[in-house]
Amino acid sequence: MNHAKGPLLTVDVSEREARETDIDDVLASFIGGRGVATKLAHDRIPFDADPFGPDNRLYLSTGPLQMSDMSFTGRMNCTGLSPLTDGLLSANAGGFLSRNFADAGYSVLEVTGQADELLVVHVTDDGVEFEEAPDLEGATVPEVTEHVADRGLGAENVACIGPAGENLVRFASVMTFESRAFGRGGLGAVLGSKNVKAITFEGDSRPDVGLPEDVQMEVHREAATSDDMMRRQGTTAGTEFINDNFSLPTRYFEKYSFEHAADIGGDAVEEKKYKKGSCSMCAFACKLPTRDEETGFETEGPEFETVFSFGSNLEIGNIVDVMKSNELCDVYGMDTISCGNAVAAYLKSEDEFGNAELVHETVEKIARREGIGDVLAEGVSRASGELGVRNYTVKDMEFAAHDGRVLHGQGLSYAVANRGGDHMYSTTLRVEYSGEIDPDGLDGKPELVMKRENHAAFRDSGIVCAFGGGSGHVTEETHEKLFDCDYEELQAVGARVVELERHFNNKRGMDRDDDSLPYDLSGIEEALDEYYELRGWNPDGTVPDGTVGEYARAD
Repeated sequence: MNHAKGPLLTVDVSEREARETDIDDVLASFIGGRGVATKLAHDRIPFDADPFGPDNRLYLSTGPLQMSDMSFTGRMNCTGLSPLTDGLLSANAGGFLSRNFADAGYSVLEVTGQADELLVVHVTDDGVEFEEAPDLEGATVPEVTEHVADRGLGAENVACIGPAGENLVRFASVMTFESRAFGRGGLGAVLGSKNVKAITFEGDSRPDVGLPEDVQMEVHREAATSDDMMRRQGTTAGTEFINDNFSLPTRYFEKYSFEHAADIGGDAVEEKKYKKGSCSMCAFACKLPTRDEETGFETEGPEFETVFSFGSNLEIGNIVDVMKSNELCDVYGMDTISCGNAVAAYLKSEDEFGNAELVHETVEKIARREGIGDVLAEGVSRASGELGVRNYTVKDMEFAAHDGRVLHGQGLSYAVANRGGDHMYSTTLRVEYSGEIDPDGLDGKPELVMKRENHAAFRDSGIVCAFGGGSGHVTEETHEKLFDCDYEELQAVGARVVELERHFNNKRGMDRDDDSLPYDLSGIEEALDEYYELRGWNPDGTVPDGTVGEYARAD
């Protein structure tokens, strides 16, 4: 099986020391990316660690495809113990960092400890430098990019946090290329807790993994010639279709459709798009650099999830207002989905839906933990009691736009996902939206959710952009050729990753009680029973002792 190559680089910011470790055996079993980082995190982070403590570890990792020139591979993985969900969690980001990371010659970076002052860590193929950076306290993401420019580095070389990460906002993001986010789960706050403002990567030591050239070229050619609507409108292309035929959550999940969906949907976004945008090596170019010509305001996006979180769910029907919320989250370093939902909960408590000025003020307060922002920075689950609103989360993670009350398979996916209310953990929504399966009911869906979770886990280990598969350019056969193995072997890798995440979370006290939804879904208990049985887990949602086998740590 083709897999990532290169040692693990451990950076202890407490001692300001770095060391390399050969992890070829782990890479061979888990491919790279999310798989390898999950295995390392499972074995190295204490089960009782504090997410904000020195014993938590943050992992950045690539897969074998980041050593290629293929479209849909400009991505990286980030893994750690989440301060939002209190469980093991991985996030994924695009942009241009992955090739620079690979050029440094490592397969995984591990950050541990807690620095006594704010640092920028510079990683190269010649070693690691620790730069004291007190002047960056409170700096925004663009200001960090400006700082590293003095070293001849660009936005494509840096992973950093904004004020939200420093202030331990539980949904703070790790940012790269200024607008690309390792968004979900608050891993930016983990970096902030370690007093690390940024990490840069450069070098000329990218490993050769021997991927088939003909497959790479075929995917690249198809990406370049595709007429997929997503190339023009990104994920917002489906906004009106979803609003009209399924559900676009509105007014903090009170309503199922938004009367101004067209004003913030794909056509509205495309009208503001002023040039093409892409990730590293990708000819699909689905990114959305947007500009409001009247004011000159620019951002990248919004994508569909942000159109929901800062649009319909707040009853904001002006695309420029959504663009401004999107930009604020990028500048301060926050997940737009969780932040938008937290603001929606606040607007509901104040009966202020539609107040765009209040929205933007509140986003800034959250990033700085000022006033009501200090409450909302804890996330919806922790803030809902004080606000007097319903807790629309799973495992303390705020919901994405795809409504499990309508897409019942996606509802089951939210319930069982180790990451909580995140749509990318299985993307069951895709086959329900497409009509491939009936979105109503849960018959046959536990097995579907399981298989799609496994697929997502090895895809995130590769690492392949989800849009590659979603657009039909990276198929099961493509995966087999790229990784030089049967698809069933890849499914098995994915299953091990999911099981290690579940086992870690079990050790932190999570079980079936946490696989629950904030709304009724007929047949959910029977579906949970079936899902656990298919996984080989206990009826209480825990992994049986001993079954994690050679992939679990000794204790």
